[in-house]
Amino acid sequence: MLITAIEPRRKAMSALFIDGEFVMNLDTQTLLENRFDVGREIDDEDLHEIIKLSNERRAKEKALYLISYRDHSKKELTEKIKRTCDEESAQKAVERMEELGLVNDELYAERYARKLLFTKHMSKRAAEYELARKGIARETAREILEEIDVDTIQQIKAVIDKKYKNITDEKIKRRAAAALGRLGYNWDDIRQAIDEYTEDDCI
Repeated sequence: MLITAIEPRRKAMSALFIDGEFVMNLDTQTLLENRFDVGREIDDEDLHEIIKLSNERRAKEKALYLISYRDHSKKELTEKIKRTCDEESAQKAVERMEELGLVNDELYAERYARKLLFTKHMSKRAAEYELARKGIARETAREILEEIDVDTIQQIKAVIDKKYKNITDEKIKRRAAAALGRLGYNWDDIRQAIDEYTEDDCI
């Protein structure tokens, strides 16, 4: 097989033509580093290797791009990278980010847990579910959440303060209770917080 043309494309990619036919777009830097030049004879093994190397480079660049904006769990990062390349390349890229200390599920879980608890005012039960959805092991999520001190009643009151000003109104009270249930709080805690909240208003 003969490389008959290499044409630049967007996003640091180049179109590879073999025997006059377009084959695929590959990472330009990978082509240069491996001396894939016009006029070079290649075989199937060479082609498969350059595809693999191109995918791995793209996966690493995508990983760096994503984590430059915010923290990601290993699972979340892998899933996002898989949208643009194969699963093996995505996993290798994430493993490399982990080796470099740029991805750490435990640190991610602790930061994200605090955000869920103190910014979104979720219950620990709901926070555990969200952490698991991001790919954090249930046991790890539970251990991290156990270490965070949270006053459940105050958490519920914070939600009421933010979204349900007129909590003495029965309709609003029911709406607030339903929303708090969706945040993972149990009914006894919701009732206690609402009772205390309305008692405070009466003083």
